[in-house]
Amino acid sequence: MSYYTNNSLYPGISLANGFANRIEEKPKSKIIFLDVTPVPSPYIKPASTNSIVPIKDNLIAPEIYKDIVYENIKPVFTLLRLMGVLPLTRSPGLNQFYIASPSMLYSIGCYTCLIGYVLYLSLNKVQILRTAEGKFEEAVIEYLFTVYLFPMLVIPIFWYETRKIADILNGWVEFEKAYRSLSGRILSIKLYRKALAIALIIPILSATSVIITHITMLHFKLMQMLPYIFLEILTYVLGGYWYLLCETLSVCANVLAEDFQQALRHIGPAGIVAEYRALWLRLSKLARNTGIANCYSFTFVNLYLFLIITLSVYGLLSQISEGFGTKDIGLALTAFCSTFLLFFICDEAHYASQNVRTNFQKKLLMVELSWMNTDAQTEVNMFLRATEMNPSQISLGGFFDVNRHLFKSLLATMVTYLVVLLQFQISIPDESQHIPDSAETFNNTISAEDTTRVTTTITTTLLATLAKKKRKQ
Repeated sequence: MSYYTNNSLYPGISLANGFANRIEEKPKSKIIFLDVTPVPSPYIKPASTNSIVPIKDNLIAPEIYKDIVYENIKPVFTLLRLMGVLPLTRSPGLNQFYIASPSMLYSIGCYTCLIGYVLYLSLNKVQILRTAEGKFEEAVIEYLFTVYLFPMLVIPIFWYETRKIADILNGWVEFEKAYRSLSGRILSIKLYRKALAIALIIPILSATSVIITHITMLHFKLMQMLPYIFLEILTYVLGGYWYLLCETLSVCANVLAEDFQQALRHIGPAGIVAEYRALWLRLSKLARNTGIANCYSFTFVNLYLFLIITLSVYGLLSQISEGFGTKDIGLALTAFCSTFLLFFICDEAHYASQNVRTNFQKKLLMVELSWMNTDAQTEVNMFLRATEMNPSQISLGGFFDVNRHLFKSLLATMVTYLVVLLQFQISIPDESQHIPDSAETFNNTISAEDTTRVTTTITTTLLATLAKKKRKQ
C-alpha cells in the first residue's frame, strides 16, 4: 500500500507516512474590508416619559400573574361590593371578613337606605291591593309585585356567607401556588372579559326589563322603579357570579386534565402521579366548598325564582279566555328571564361537576399501564379510586345537589301548583256574571206576582157582578 506524499494544502511540507505533521500551522485568515455602506436602521421615536400603557391592555386584557381567580372575576366582585352585598376586605393574596371593617359599614348603610325606601313603597302597595276589584287571578298578579321585593332578604344572608367566600378565594390562591410549583406555569383561566361583560350588560338588561314591566303592567308607579331595578340587577348579577365560579372550576379541571394527559406520555417517577392526585383533591374540595359557601343565598335564589315563575305563568294562563293584552308582555318577559336564569344556574353547576370528576376518570381509564413500573401503576389506581370516593357535586349545604335534575324537579312541582291554582280559579263563581242572572230572576218574579194579582182582581170583579144580577132577578 502506498501513501500520498503530495501536500496540496501546505506546499513544501512533506507528509510522513501519508499524514501531515504540521497541519495546525494554517495561515491566519486575512481581514477583508468591503467598501459598502450599511443599511441604516429605521428611526424609532423614543418613548415619552409621560407615556402610559394603552387602556385596552389594562381594562380589556390585563396580564394577571397572581391571585388569578379573584382578578379574573374582579368586575363582578366590584359590582357586588358597590351594591353593598359583598363586604370583603382585600389584601394582596388574602381575603378576609371583618364586622367592623369600612366595607361592612358601607354595606349596612346601603341596606338601611334600601329597607327604608322599600317600606315606604310597601305601604303604597298595600293600598293598591285593597282597592283591587277582588278577582282571584288579579289579586295573585298584584301580589307578584310584592314578591319582587323578596331578594332584599338575600343581602344579609350573603353577609353571613362572606367569610366562607373569603376562605374559598384563599383556597384558590393555594391551588394556584400548587399548580405553579407542579407545572412551572401560571394558571390561565381567561375569564376577565366575560366577567366584564356580565358586569356591564346585566344592569342594562335588568333596567330595561323593569321599564318594560312598568310600561305594560297596571298599578305600577314611576317611583317604584328604583328598588325594583336594584333588586333585579342583584338577582341576575348573582346568577352571573355563580356562572363565573362554576366556569372557573370547569376551566381549571380541563387544564389539569390536559396537563395530566401530557405527563402520562413520558411518565417518570410515580411521584408525579401522586402530585397530580393531590392537586385534583384540592380542586374537588374547592368544588364542594363552593356549594357550601353559597348554601343559604342560592337556596333562597332558587326558591325565589321558582315562586316568580309559578306566579308569572299563572298570570298568563289565567288570561287565556280573555285573550292576551299589553300587561301580559311584562309577565311573559319575567317568566322567560326567570326560567332561563334558573336553568343557567342548574346547568353550569352540572357542567362543572362533570368536568371535575368525569373528565379525570376518562383520562385515567384510558391510561396504558403495561409499560409503567409497579409504583406508577399503583398511583394511577389510587388516583382512580380517589375520583370515585370523593364526590365533586356542587351541593348547597347538603340539602340538594345543583344539577339538571333539580331544574326538572322544580318544573314538575311548578306544573302541579299551576294545576291547583287554575282549578281553584275555576271553582270560584264569577260575580260579574252572577249579578245579572239574579236581577233577571228578580224581575221575572216581580212580573209573575203582578200578573197573578191582576188575574185575581179581574176574577173577583166578574164573580161580584154575576152575584148582583142573580139577586135582582
